[in-house]
Amino acid sequence: MFYMVQNFFNKYFASPGYNTVNTTVYAVLFMLSAYVIFLVLKKMKVRIDKRFATAVAPFVLLGSSIRVLVDSNVLKSFLFVSPTIYLIIAAFTLACVVASLFLEKKCRIPYHKTLFVMGLAPGLLPLFIIKFTNFYAAFLISLFILPWLALLAIAKWSRENKIVSLIHIFDSTTTAVSLEFFGYTEQHVVPNIFINALGPFSFVLVKAIAIFVILIVIDRYCKNREFRNYLKLVIGILGAATGTRDFLRLLALT
Repeated sequence: MFYMVQNFFNKYFASPGYNTVNTTVYAVLFMLSAYVIFLVLKKMKVRIDKRFATAVAPFVLLGSSIRVLVDSNVLKSFLFVSPTIYLIIAAFTLACVVASLFLEKKCRIPYHKTLFVMGLAPGLLPLFIIKFTNFYAAFLISLFILPWLALLAIAKWSRENKIVSLIHIFDSTTTAVSLEFFGYTEQHVVPNIFINALGPFSFVLVKAIAIFVILIVIDRYCKNREFRNYLKLVIGILGAATGTRDFLRLLALT
């Protein structure tokens, strides 16, 4: 029995890359962890609003930039790759939330300002280590995103929905540009289904449609405003984490 479990783990989890099994397990664990974090934030009486979303944004940059340092062989540890890096950044963010709330109570400094600085300072540090040279990639990504910017600008939709949608369009566009122009390969299971069948840029359209549908469903069926905001924040963080990592890695390509 032990050897069967060991073989199963080695086949689906110890080997590098993603497969259907580990992708499913990671997705379930992520959803459970995200819900636990929501309960913790509610226990701490943290409002899930635009101030909180802005305050945690630097922590996404921190995780993405650390991941690029791993890709560049500056850092070498399994702790800084998926999925463990998500757990580390989440734990660090929660610790900073606790500290910022403590300072707000003792010093009357708004917690979201302190939290923003706590994430920004370490988040910017890796950017001074990474050497950015491939600005042609940034030009291509900007070029392909412009039509989506125009579409979202005229769309009659909430600001948060537009932001979350744009984040994921940025993520998928960065992926498409990396694959089409710079020879990268996609590691994730679901994107590969569409990319292999229809080409890299099909993933941009497919993901945009999926995000639009998910946001519409959340708006229609999630009546709890705090939880609705939190769901959109989590979705945004997912897209921002992978999109920022891929974008920074592409800019550092020599």
